[in-house]
Amino acid sequence: MSDLLDTNETPAKELGPRPGLAPGQTVWELLAAVSPRIKDNPNTYEAQQLNRVSLDQCVKCTICETMCPVAKVTPLFSGPKFVGPQAERFRNGESVDHTLDYCSSCGICTLNCPQDVKIAEINSMARAVMKKDHMPLRDRLITQTELEGRLLTPFAPVANWALKQKPIRVAVEKVVGVHRDAPMPVAQSQSIKGWLKHRKGPAPRRPGQPDRGPVVFFTGCAGTYFEVETSKKTIEVLEHLGFEVLVPKQGCCGLAEQSNGLFDSARKRVVKLCEQLNAAGKELTVISSSGSCAGMIKHEAHEIMGVDDPAVRSVGTRMRETSEFLLDLFDEGELPTDFKSLEMKIPYHAPCQVKSQGMGMPAIRLMELVPGIRVIESEENCCGIAGTYGLKKEKYDVAQAVGRNLFEKVKEHNEGLAVCDTETCRWQIRNSTGVSTVHPVHVIHAAYGLSDVFSPEV
Repeated sequence: MSDLLDTNETPAKELGPRPGLAPGQTVWELLAAVSPRIKDNPNTYEAQQLNRVSLDQCVKCTICETMCPVAKVTPLFSGPKFVGPQAERFRNGESVDHTLDYCSSCGICTLNCPQDVKIAEINSMARAVMKKDHMPLRDRLITQTELEGRLLTPFAPVANWALKQKPIRVAVEKVVGVHRDAPMPVAQSQSIKGWLKHRKGPAPRRPGQPDRGPVVFFTGCAGTYFEVETSKKTIEVLEHLGFEVLVPKQGCCGLAEQSNGLFDSARKRVVKLCEQLNAAGKELTVISSSGSCAGMIKHEAHEIMGVDDPAVRSVGTRMRETSEFLLDLFDEGELPTDFKSLEMKIPYHAPCQVKSQGMGMPAIRLMELVPGIRVIESEENCCGIAGTYGLKKEKYDVAQAVGRNLFEKVKEHNEGLAVCDTETCRWQIRNSTGVSTVHPVHVIHAAYGLSDVFSPEV
């Protein structure tokens, strides 16, 4: 594979001094203060100009270059500093380096920048401008996650059979542009909505467990239609702990559209979703086992797309990823830890979009509360899939190269199970290793004696 490299180094260029952000201030908070018109049309060149503010803090240390998982494996991407802070000065409304499209938006550059330059955010906005007038049909189709779930669920056995047929996958690759070997979700015959409608009632509480009141559960599209088992187990663990779990009508958060540059429709989706979640209670904690979708509501909608909506802000401040929520309970002395022993070694990978939320890796501490569990952290930045990035035929090989070290570690250390917090990362790991890969809540569900740890994964 001639387009793949072992290392990548990009020379620095001199940049002139400019003012930076105030301590703790986000790019969009500054932009809104400087130019209120951005709120009416955040796709304008004016918005792109103002989004440059944080790049002036770049000191050309190249840490982002050395940490970028894509630049390490291919010359098709010039690197986050080169296409980000440096190129931004010369874009003048248009891209000057189309290798920007090979940025996976994993956010590792922003996470590791010691100067708090919003590199990934700058690049995501620039890519949206670059693709605005020639958005590929493929990128519009694969972002319709809710529609895909609705269409496939009634025909799950046929859909799953078809997605395993090589001639069909080859045809899809040629016509649509989704790689023939890319991981596909497993369609389920019953959505989480169907399960909730037909089950006989909440899961039994722990003996003597007092009522803890209501919480809202945000399923995400994958948790609604494809990773239904994760949603079931999350609800049952919360009910076991004494919570009343409210699952209001809810749609897509727009994350897939955002990561492909379809900002207008993504903004509408995330606002509508947060209004739906708020309808269940404006003061309630919102819990999700979809780590990437939780990140969309917590910060990406605001910092990348400039969404400044009261419903999104409200839900974002109350949103907790499931492991984060359960570990908070433990730290407050409110999580029962009379787990049954599960003697096993579990490789764990923390997805980029969970790391970008600044909450550390709560899944590790949480799972290690279970007697017998030994967690092997992958110590790898990215699995390569980056939402829909690794599905695309021109990026599939890059995505596989990015994840190669992770795949080898999972194969080496697993005892039949691996753990990861986000859906598409789990699909990538399963597809590339053959190892069953689950959300951390599967381990906790089993440790409370509610299931076997090797119960269905999706």
